Amino acid sequence: MTPGPSDSLRIHHRPPLDQATLVLAFSGWMDGGDVSTGTVRRLVDLLGAKPIADIDPEPYYICNFPGSMELSALFRPRVTIEDGRITALDMPANTFYCHEPANLVLFLGKEPNLRWRGFGDAVLELARAAGVRRVLFVGSFGGSVPHTREPRLYVTCSEERLLPEMSHYGLRTRAPAAGLEMTSLVAEIPGYLQGRNPMSIEAVTRRLAKILKLPLDLGALRSESTEWELEVSRVVARDKDLAKTVRRLEEAYDNELLELEGSET
Repeated sequence: MTPGPSDSLRIHHRPPLDQATLVLAFSGWMDGGDVSTGTVRRLVDLLGAKPIADIDPEPYYICNFPGSMELSALFRPRVTIEDGRITALDMPANTFYCHEPANLVLFLGKEPNLRWRGFGDAVLELARAAGVRRVLFVGSFGGSVPHTREPRLYVTCSEERLLPEMSHYGLRTRAPAAGLEMTSLVAEIPGYLQGRNPMSIEAVTRRLAKILKLPLDLGALRSESTEWELEVSRVVARDKDLAKTVRRLEEAYDNELLELEGSET
């Protein structure tokens, strides 16, 4: 018998929230530059949000895939061994956190390999139990934005009435999807870079702080973003072809920005 959402969702504490916001972050396909998980993890740390629930990973992930060692390693849980002794076994974690003063629930998890519908039902079950009204997904994708410019931020809303509010925060809107009152905030980041992108994490965190009305001190994150940009620029400068590509992307980005500003006057 396949476990249902009530079997896999484990609620440890029911916070007294009303009309709350749930922010979702997943590692995987739409977590380029760690923008999805990096942004929400930073919010958890800055707010001191406390865990209130989790989703049992057992029904939703493949832990042993037949094939080569390299392929199997992509699915196996991470085991930490120190002095010949197993000290940790890291199964995929899906944790809900809560910051009651902001009427906010935060989720950090991993995209499931199996039973997506059941996984989604577990998330929705927690949303109902916690009095959530609005769901906000944070993600990213690789595009033509240069690392010297802020990422373009796009928003998709489930209902047309939500679009004006999001546009107020300088987000570009796409056609709304039907069915759920949900907003997706997706950052376009440099497609030519791999690894954590502090600049994009800082930009998305700052925009989320405005949307959620969170009085956060982002000074440390801004400093990390600046150092990252300078280091990437030094590396790019040593590669003539890449430097030429970045200059072309900068010119296209700036021209598009000028066209947008001209259309708004």
